[in-house]
Amino acid sequence: MDNAMIEKLERAIEKVKRLPDDRQAYAALLLEEVASGDLFKIPETHKAAVLEGLAQARRGERVSELAMLEVWKKCGL
Repeated sequence: MDNAMIEKLERAIEKVKRLPDDRQAYAALLLEEVASGDLFKIPETHKAAVLEGLAQARRGERVSELAMLEVWKKCGL
């Protein structure tokens, strides 16, 4: 890792240290996940659906914007 990257990480850590405790805990959790390599690990129970979604995207199959709005609404977003 070069010095510029180390300095960037150190600046980010200093910013995190000034956050409230709950946000520091969240940042620590995220950093641990990134460092462990588990951040983008897809659970086995979701893997088939993810692979099918990727295949649909490769075939150019898309859902409408309206359908996506309904999904987000169900998620409370």
